[in-house]
Amino acid sequence: MNLLAFLIPAAHAHAQAAGGQPQGFTMTTLLFPVILIAIMYFLMIRPQMKRQKEHKAMLEKIKRGDEVLTNGGIAGVVTDIGDNFVTLEVADNVRIRVQKGAVGNVLPAGTLKSAV
Repeated sequence: MNLLAFLIPAAHAHAQAAGGQPQGFTMTTLLFPVILIAIMYFLMIRPQMKRQKEHKAMLEKIKRGDEVLTNGGIAGVVTDIGDNFVTLEVADNVRIRVQKGAVGNVLPAGTLKSAV
């Protein structure tokens, strides 16, 4: 047997003999998970929801002629906007359709012309 197996029953018996209440459900038992969930909400869930809200607002403001960068790294000018897809002109007479959600950033006007 290990040392821990000897100490735990002895400590439990000592607490019972001293007239202490048996360890049961206490408020601190419930308080720890509540605090843990609150910390996770403020550090992980809330910032993610805020980013999703900002991304959705950015997608709603896209208009023809905007220069955008997709999540895959493709830069182009918006030529057509549908409900779910956006058509980008990535070179002269080269157009591709990407999902609206794949648009990562709207670039400042003139960024693509200065990159050539």
